[in-house]
Amino acid sequence: MIDRRLFSLIGEGKKYIFLNVLAQWISLLAGIAMMYAIALTMDALYSGLSGGILGTFALMTVTGAMFVRYLCTRASSRCGFLSSRTVKHVLREKIYDKLVRLGPDRSDDTGTAELLQTASEGVDQLETYYGAYLPQFFYAMLAPLTLFAVLCFVSWKAALVLLIAVPLIPVSIIVVQKWAKKILGSYWDQYTELGDSFLENLQGLTTLKIYQADGERNVRMNEEAEKFRRATMRVLIMQLNSISVMDLTAWGGAAAGIIVALLELKSHAVPIYGCLMIILLSAEFFLPMRQLGSYFHIAMNGMAASDRIFAFLDLEEGKDGTVTEAENHAFEISHLSFSYDGQRQVLKEISAVLSESGMTAVAGESGSGKSTLAGILCGGLKNYEGSAVYGGHEIREWNHDALMKEITYVGSNAYLYKGTVRGNLQMAAPDAEDEELLEALAKVRLNEWLQEQDGLDTQLQEAGSNLSGGQRQRLALARALLHDTPVFIFDEATSNIDAESEAVIMANIRQLAVDRTVILISHRLGNAAEARKILVLEDGCLKESGTHQELLEQNSLYAGMWNAQNTLENYGKDGEA
Repeated sequence: MIDRRLFSLIGEGKKYIFLNVLAQWISLLAGIAMMYAIALTMDALYSGLSGGILGTFALMTVTGAMFVRYLCTRASSRCGFLSSRTVKHVLREKIYDKLVRLGPDRSDDTGTAELLQTASEGVDQLETYYGAYLPQFFYAMLAPLTLFAVLCFVSWKAALVLLIAVPLIPVSIIVVQKWAKKILGSYWDQYTELGDSFLENLQGLTTLKIYQADGERNVRMNEEAEKFRRATMRVLIMQLNSISVMDLTAWGGAAAGIIVALLELKSHAVPIYGCLMIILLSAEFFLPMRQLGSYFHIAMNGMAASDRIFAFLDLEEGKDGTVTEAENHAFEISHLSFSYDGQRQVLKEISAVLSESGMTAVAGESGSGKSTLAGILCGGLKNYEGSAVYGGHEIREWNHDALMKEITYVGSNAYLYKGTVRGNLQMAAPDAEDEELLEALAKVRLNEWLQEQDGLDTQLQEAGSNLSGGQRQRLALARALLHDTPVFIFDEATSNIDAESEAVIMANIRQLAVDRTVILISHRLGNAAEARKILVLEDGCLKESGTHQELLEQNSLYAGMWNAQNTLENYGKDGEA
């Protein structure tokens, strides 16, 4: 009934849970005092005694008890909120830290939508577990013992019957638990699948409209929504049935205790006020445990979500290396192989030396393994086979932060954040002055355009969507230049942009290659022609390497790609049909 791992996360929340239980216990004591005053007054009235003084006493006791119970209820609610808030913050921090540690080397199949649902609603579902279920669990243990300790002086037989009947409720909860866990697991499966489909369809809505495939996707989403509805109904049926069982157990136990008290009254074994106290307090034996049963079903939903949270937190992650300094700025790869799924080899036995300073280009058809090679060289993919050495040390042995100070990676979809141009640039150089930022923008020829806007305070929308593709790439390049590392890796940084932006970016890349190590991956071989060395990949294998002229003279794979591209680029320029 208590998940040990969830319980271990309480931390500072323990004091709030303790105060929550204490507040409920004080409220119970106030309730006992109130019932005692009422029972004593009714006994006096039945016996024909004057009720003036007793009535005043009872009124004052009831009023004071109700006020105390009000304060305790407020305090209990506040402590429940604080304990759940503390743990939710801890869990979300753990999920975020795990994502950061996994980085691009993450190999699990958790979808984006599922991860978002787990980190948001999944964690929110645990609010009831920490804010209500756990405090109620301890209070439900304490309350019957307290009532038994009080009522055993009135009628130990009735008190014992009530105490014995209380455990029947948690027994019914335990019986339901396995069934409930299976149903809630299915519920979360359907919920996350529906979320994945919704996010995917939303992201690809334009494509679906273009190809008029939105109708078919709509039908599929309706089918998944129906599956989720059925899973929800199964959860509700399970909860209603188990609640009915708990109600029968609670009221049956209370009735048994009341019957014993009445029999004791009939035999004059207990006074009238004692019998009244047992009748008035009999429900209090079962209400805490009955409330625990209600919270249990909601908490089970959170516990089902926690299984997914812990499954993600338990993902195996590579240990960060200890190397922090490079002996040089060259790469040496030997018999390098890589597979994403452990079956299909994306890279196969590649060996090459990428010398310090100068440009090395990587060419090949789409799917040949170029971007995978770049991912390994920049430290993003560490589960490779063979050897990949940078600065005299195996890449997987490098400390991640230290390696990021050595290497700057610029991809085709470098992300720009919502905010100002200044804010995006200062991600690479937090201490850079405006003059340095403007100098970097001038190198990529964005300064004149920004002067027509708001300069460095020009606002960017999410992902830089208010800029053209070329402007986004140039701004990403300016940010990379500010990072100022010994090594730059450009992975299709000039794809899908205009010719002017491509020329600007390539001019900067050539300038960087004068005194830095530059690795250029480009689908356009004209950009690679000036490289000191060109590696040509095909189906994950290194087929050729050499300078542009040497590869053309071999008249093999690279030469064929070069001639094919030239034919396409020059098509129609010389009057060809």
